[in-house]
Amino acid sequence: MDISRRSFLKIAGGTLAAAGITTGIGVKPAFAQPRKIRYAQEVTTICPYCGVGCGIIAHVRGGKVVNTEGDPDHPINKGALCSKGSALYQIANNDKRMQKVLYRAPGADAWKEVEWEWALDKIARNIKKTRDAGFETANAAGEVVNRCLNLAAIGGAALDNEEVYCLTKMNRAMGLVYVEHQARI
Repeated sequence: MDISRRSFLKIAGGTLAAAGITTGIGVKPAFAQPRKIRYAQEVTTICPYCGVGCGIIAHVRGGKVVNTEGDPDHPINKGALCSKGSALYQIANNDKRMQKVLYRAPGADAWKEVEWEWALDKIARNIKKTRDAGFETANAAGEVVNRCLNLAAIGGAALDNEEVYCLTKMNRAMGLVYVEHQARI
C-alpha cells in the first residue's frame, strides 16, 4: 500500500476524531472549570513575600483559611503564583506559628508572655522616646527642618496602596526622613 503524508494525516485525524466521539473524550473535559471550595467565602489579598504584589484568592470557611490560589483577574500575576505564593496557605495554617506576644527585657535570657495592650504601649513609648531624643528642629545653617534622623521605617509587600499611604503620612508626621518600601530595595 502506497501512502502519502497527506493521506496518513487524513486517516490519523479521522481515527482520532472517531475515537473521541465514541468515548466522549473532548466533549466536555472535567477540568475545564475550576471547582470552588464549597461553602467558603472568597477573599482577595496580596502575597506578602516579595515586592511584586501578586493577587491571591483566599477561601475562608468559619473564620479559617481553607485554600489559597492565584487571582486570575489580578493585573500583575493573572492567576500565576511562584512556589512561595503557592504555599501561602501554610502561613495561616501552621501549628508552629506564634499565637502569643513574647517579650525579652534588655539583659534577660528568657522570653515572657505579655498582653497585646502592654506590648503596643511599650512600642509606642519606645518610639516616642527615640524620636524625642533625636528630633531636630533646625539644621546647622539655622533653617527649620523638623526631622528625625534616628528612626527609619520600611513598608512590606503585603501592604496595599491605602495602608502604605497611611503609614507614610504617619511616618512623615513624626518627622522621619528614612522611609522606604520593600519593592524599591
